[in-house]
Amino acid sequence: MAAASAPGAGAGELKREFTFRSAFSLAFAFISPIIGLYTIFALALGSAGPSFWLGFAVVLGGQLLVALVLAELSSRWPLAGGLYKWTQRLAGRNVGWAAGWAYVWTLVVLVTAQCYAAAPFFCGLVGIDEPSKAVLLLIAGGVLLVATAANVLGPKALKVFVALSISAELIGSVVIGTILLLFFREQPISAVFDGVDGGSLSFTAMLAAVALIGWSFIGFESAGDIAEEVDEPTKQVPKALVLSLLVVALIVMYAALGLVLAIPDLGAAISGADPDPILSTVSAHLGDGIAKPLFAMVVLAFIAGIAAVQAAVSRVLFSLGRDRELPAAGWLSQLSGRDQLPRNAIGASAVAAAACLFVALSDDAYATLISMATVGFYIAFAFPVFGALASRLRGTWADGDWKVGRMGLAVNVAAAAWLAFEIVNIAWPRLPDAAWYVNYGAILMVVVVAIGGVAVRAAMRPRTAFEPALEPVA
Repeated sequence: MAAASAPGAGAGELKREFTFRSAFSLAFAFISPIIGLYTIFALALGSAGPSFWLGFAVVLGGQLLVALVLAELSSRWPLAGGLYKWTQRLAGRNVGWAAGWAYVWTLVVLVTAQCYAAAPFFCGLVGIDEPSKAVLLLIAGGVLLVATAANVLGPKALKVFVALSISAELIGSVVIGTILLLFFREQPISAVFDGVDGGSLSFTAMLAAVALIGWSFIGFESAGDIAEEVDEPTKQVPKALVLSLLVVALIVMYAALGLVLAIPDLGAAISGADPDPILSTVSAHLGDGIAKPLFAMVVLAFIAGIAAVQAAVSRVLFSLGRDRELPAAGWLSQLSGRDQLPRNAIGASAVAAAACLFVALSDDAYATLISMATVGFYIAFAFPVFGALASRLRGTWADGDWKVGRMGLAVNVAAAAWLAFEIVNIAWPRLPDAAWYVNYGAILMVVVVAIGGVAVRAAMRPRTAFEPALEPVA
C-alpha cells in the first residue's frame, strides 16, 4: 500500500495520513466557494448582466464530464502527482512530462494570484485604506508564509486549518446566501435571464461569462494529487474528486443566486460604478458591521485555498523528482520528519510563488496571471482526458475499481470537446482597448511556459536517464 521511493532518490515512503473525508476537504478548500465566487462575481456580472448566473450550469456540466474521466484515471493509478502520472501512463514519458510541467506552473501561478487577491481583503479586515503596492506585496507574502507553514507543520495542522476554512465557507456562502434569498430579494427570479441593461440574453456575453466562470470550478483534481496518502485510494479518491466539484458548484450557484437577486442597485453593479457588489449588497441588507467578519471569512478561505494548492503542487514536484524528471530531482523527492512529507518540494513551490509575486505588482500583469492560471488548468486537464480518449479508441483502455461504465467513451468524447472549446474561449482576446500583452495574456503565458519547458527538457536530456519510481500498488 505504501509508496516506495525511486531508486537512489533518497526518499522515504509517503504515509497514508488522509481519509476520504480529508481528501474531499482538501479538494473543497482548493476549489473554495468563496474564492471561486468572489473573484469573478463583479467581472461576470459586468460582462453578461444577471444572466451570467446561467453560465454556472454550463461550466458545471462540462467540468463534471472532465471529473468523471479523471476519477476513472485516479482509480486506475492512485499516484502522487495526479495529472502528470495519469498522462505518463497513457501517453508516455515525454507527453507526461509536458503535462507535469504545465500543471506545476499553473499551480504556482494560481498560488501567486490568490496570495495577491487575498491582500485587499486583509487590508479591509485590519482597516488599511488605499494600501500601496509595497503594502499589498508584504501582505501577500505573509499570506504565502502562513499557508506554507500549514503545509510544513504536517497533515494534522493542514486538516485543522482546512476544517476551519470549510466552516467559514459555509457561513460566508450558504448562510448569507439563504438570508439574502429569504428576506432581502430586490429582483425577481426571472432576472437571471436578463442581460446587460435589462436586455435579453446575449450569446457573445454568455461566452465571456463562461470563460470567467471557468475559474470557479477548478481544483477538484487535487484529490488525485495526494492519492498515495489516502486510505483505499482506488475507491475513495474518485469519490472525493467528483463530490468536491458537485458540492462546491452547488454552493457557489446558490450563493450567487442570493447575491444577484439581492443587489440594491443592479445598474451600478453591472456598469462598474459599484466596484464591489458583493460587499455593498451584504452591507446594505445586513449592516456595515458585517464587513469585517466577511473579510475575515474571505481571508481564511484564501489562506486555506492557497495551502491546498500548495499541497497539490508539492506532490507533483515530488512525483517529478522521484522520476528524475526535474533538476535537483533527488532533493525534490526527499521526504522528512516522522510524517514523511515532501517539505523540500513544499519549500520550492513557495519560493517560486514568492518570485512571481513581484510580477503581480502590475495590474496588467496580475490580469495576465489570472488568465494563465485559468487556461493552464484546462490545458492540464486536456492531457489526460485526450490521452484516455486515445486509449479507448485504440482498445487499450482498462477500468479501475471506480468506473463510468457503458457511457465511458461518450463521456470521454464530450469531456474532450468541452476542454477544447473552453481553452479557446478563455484564451480568446476580448479586450481591444487593453495592452496587447493583456489581451493575449493567456496565450503569451502559455508560450513562455512552453519555451521554458523545452529549454529545461533539452538541458536535462543528455545526462538524465528516466528512472520511474517504484510506485505503490493500491
